[in-house]
Amino acid sequence: MGTPHAPSVPSAQPPAASSVLERWQQAWPQALSTWSRYTRLQMPHLCESRVEAADQGLEGSFAMIRLVDQRIVIDLAAITALGLEDYGVEILAHEIGHHVLVPGNMTDQLRLLARIRAGLPTLERLAPMVANLYADLLINDRLQRQASLRLADVYRCLAGERTPGTTEVTSRVWDLYLRIYEQLWKRPHGDLGAGPREAAIDGDAWLGARLVRVYAADWLSGASGFAALLLPYLVEDAERAEQGAVRHLMDTRSAGEGAEPYGGLEIGDDEAQVRHPASDPAVTGEDGDTQGPGDDLAPVPDDTADRSTGQCREPFEYGELLRAAGLKVDDHEAAVRYYRERALPHLIPFPRRSRPGRPEPLVEGLDPWDIGDAVDLIDPLQSVLVSPRVIPGVTTVQRHYGEDPSPLPVKSPIDLDLYVDSSGSMPNPQVHVSYPSLAGAVIALSALRAGARVQVTLWSGKQQEMHTDGFVRDESAILRILTGFYGGGTAFPIHRLRETYLTGRPRNRLAHVLMISDDGISTMFDRDEQGNDGWDVSARALVAAGGGGSMALQLSADWERVTSGWQATAFDCLRRAHQQQGWDIHAIGDLEDLMSFARTFARRHYG
Repeated sequence: MGTPHAPSVPSAQPPAASSVLERWQQAWPQALSTWSRYTRLQMPHLCESRVEAADQGLEGSFAMIRLVDQRIVIDLAAITALGLEDYGVEILAHEIGHHVLVPGNMTDQLRLLARIRAGLPTLERLAPMVANLYADLLINDRLQRQASLRLADVYRCLAGERTPGTTEVTSRVWDLYLRIYEQLWKRPHGDLGAGPREAAIDGDAWLGARLVRVYAADWLSGASGFAALLLPYLVEDAERAEQGAVRHLMDTRSAGEGAEPYGGLEIGDDEAQVRHPASDPAVTGEDGDTQGPGDDLAPVPDDTADRSTGQCREPFEYGELLRAAGLKVDDHEAAVRYYRERALPHLIPFPRRSRPGRPEPLVEGLDPWDIGDAVDLIDPLQSVLVSPRVIPGVTTVQRHYGEDPSPLPVKSPIDLDLYVDSSGSMPNPQVHVSYPSLAGAVIALSALRAGARVQVTLWSGKQQEMHTDGFVRDESAILRILTGFYGGGTAFPIHRLRETYLTGRPRNRLAHVLMISDDGISTMFDRDEQGNDGWDVSARALVAAGGGGSMALQLSADWERVTSGWQATAFDCLRRAHQQQGWDIHAIGDLEDLMSFARTFARRHYG
């Protein structure tokens, strides 16, 4: 819960700040008990100055929550300046409510924001503010009615800068918000500081109050309706909506900063369509039997109307949702998180090969210990048994060890060397779903799960390639390569195969070479920048890798029989690669089919 517009707060520490700190520390146990005697949270950060509050990430309000560590931050300097020193239990209990009730955790915060955004076409940027207002209504109504806390007095105190019944104009969003509280708590108009009386605002405030009560136990279902209720007011007050009083209410705006997002990837069942409270029989109490299912639902914007339940968001939408939750991520980092989360349900253990286990040391006898051998090799007991008078180099002995082969085989994972096409024929993974990137993520993360190392190379035209620093086990580094994009020409980086397998330090681990591309992979058999024949480089690299080679290529189903046309040369190269070098080629009719290939890749090739 934040504050409306208030006079500027002096930067100097108020004289009574220390006593306020003690009183609020004493109020903490009572605030916890308003929810349950079993409620357990860490003591909040009670900051005695604006500087200390800013260090904790609190700006613009006198309170905030953090979902990453389940903490509450309070700016006591702002509390004192606003005259709220006596409401420690109320304000702390409200902030606890954000951890206990709404949003509770990062997953529900993402789901809440997604539903709010669906109800704010063209004004999605205001979703964090609207979600905060909605959460505050749910929490405050519960505390006011069930715990008998003085939330109405808090709002009356915050709105004290405007005389009730005056014609002073602030934000109609703020007036509607206060009128909803007045309706919820049966207060006369203007008791909490709402603006001049308007029939339209009174009607919408009644709808808002009914929505809060009806969906109190299922608040996610009412979120989009609340957004639809506020939408006309936000359109009218688009420039002022986040200024003045309302902009100080944001105690959950940065709640997700630093948290690990999960659960915002899939489109919820109730996101595709939005119901205004005036058309919701549960809110109005009207009999909805005369209407068919969905007759009173307003469709979402055209760019999302074709989605069906169970589908996933596009990467750019996912990034917008993360930023709305308070995460400071760019498009590339959002894409990394997107493909990591989307790949998780498809991960399978990567194939392993058996090799003899490490032999066990076996004592076979004793050898003389001579001066010059390591001292720790002496067997003291056996040396004393040889002669009670120990003479170094004469009577000293050391144990002689042989090796007992282990009867149990040890599983050794095969490393993965992955090459993903990023030419103009492939989608940008940071904007739309790229199945080459997603399939690569599924296979690469499966390899990591099994203990293998992974090298990823993203390529497009000449001098357009990026790769991991060799074979690594850093999933973030792997995903950052997979989610990059060039969108240029098509020229396979033959030098990557040459440098990995034919020059430099020999590898002592098996690797499987996997190509994800289309017929443009045939450029792998051209001559490299040093004049080396690509066919020779490819054959030698495949032998040196030792774990086989596969190609998952977007090709027509009859590619093996095509002998004429503009693709004939490329198809001829692929047939030769399969027959002469042993590349296992899989024709993928549609890029979405790469997911099926990714799931069966390990079983098909390694058993």
